[in-house]
Amino acid sequence: MLKVNKNYLNLPGSYLFSTIAKKVAAYKEANPDKVVISLGIGDVTQPLSPSVIKALHGAVDEMGDKETFKGYAPDLGYEFLRTAIMENDYKARGCDISADEIFVSDGAKSDSGNIQEIFDVSCRIAVCDPVYPVYVDSNVMAGRTGLYNESTGRFENVIYMPCTADNGFSPEFPGETPDLIYICSPNNPTGTAMGKDKLQEWVDYANNNHSVIIYDAAYEAYISEEGVPHSIYECDGARTCAIEIRSFSKNAGFTGVRLGFTVVPKDLKDSEGTALHGLWARRHGTKFNGAPYIQQKAGAAVYSPEGKAEIRALVSYYMENAKTIKDALADAGYTVYGGVNAPYIWLKTPDGMKSWDFFDRLLNDAALVGTPGSGFGPSGEGYFRLTAFGTHENTAEAVKRIKEISL
Repeated sequence: MLKVNKNYLNLPGSYLFSTIAKKVAAYKEANPDKVVISLGIGDVTQPLSPSVIKALHGAVDEMGDKETFKGYAPDLGYEFLRTAIMENDYKARGCDISADEIFVSDGAKSDSGNIQEIFDVSCRIAVCDPVYPVYVDSNVMAGRTGLYNESTGRFENVIYMPCTADNGFSPEFPGETPDLIYICSPNNPTGTAMGKDKLQEWVDYANNNHSVIIYDAAYEAYISEEGVPHSIYECDGARTCAIEIRSFSKNAGFTGVRLGFTVVPKDLKDSEGTALHGLWARRHGTKFNGAPYIQQKAGAAVYSPEGKAEIRALVSYYMENAKTIKDALADAGYTVYGGVNAPYIWLKTPDGMKSWDFFDRLLNDAALVGTPGSGFGPSGEGYFRLTAFGTHENTAEAVKRIKEISL
């Protein structure tokens, strides 16, 4: 008898960004003369850099020549890209990571959702709250989280670590010991970042409790402050307790190109001594045919001298937007966080307004779209996320519209 995977039925009834899309579509249909500005979804708006475009064209030309044509990519990714990643992202920062510990993929979102497959269904997960929904939803699909409680906004077997203004949006050690700990720094959605001393405490905690940290470093290129690590492997002992996930989407504008990678050190083992590197290699080779050669050549171009300069300029462009938003909101009387080490602004809704009520207010009164904080978890209620990935022109217009709304 045909049956569905009932774990999927435990997912909440509506997906955050689908709900937003429906609300925006309804507004546009009712107000065809209004120009809606979106600072909601974290998609980029600036074109790919010249070095990347040149590499893409060159790779396409190679694929059109029988002497240089490429078929399936190696499971881990092409050596030229893995070596560039190793040298620039890890060796340059004093991190002991080898090229064969780097698995090239089609993006951080896929890896974030798939990495949980190599762990037993009995493993307890701990997540920061608010949290990037993929971390929780992929574990729900695996049957690891139990039932969802509509009244609390929590799953029964998930350990939630509140990240609020009271603790500087930095998670504290939970009362229960988790097997898997999800940490995103710089953080989506709060825009805050964890200092090295704090991250080292988490590495020590994970090693002492035989836990694994799944560390999402997708926004490391936006770090501007000293003392904020770009990689968890800058911390002592991270090789024995941490998996790191990275992306080319936000630093190099690859949201439509798709490229990322995951690092699984060979020293990382489960409680019975089984190495996770080999398990992920098997999963990666079985369910993924490799990121295309064309994308990987584009990724390698990011690490060229010209590419590095262009990426710095791209990051600077978006962080100018972040400063514009943060300064304008503060001037308008809002309480704001983030926007220094990440392209996200996390603002407190005025007068205790619910997150979705504030969403409706901005959409209906200012034709402006953001993301309700409650969509990221219970501790996100009363907060709202704005992204800095728009154009300068749209960002300036957006803050102008916000200022025109009386608190």
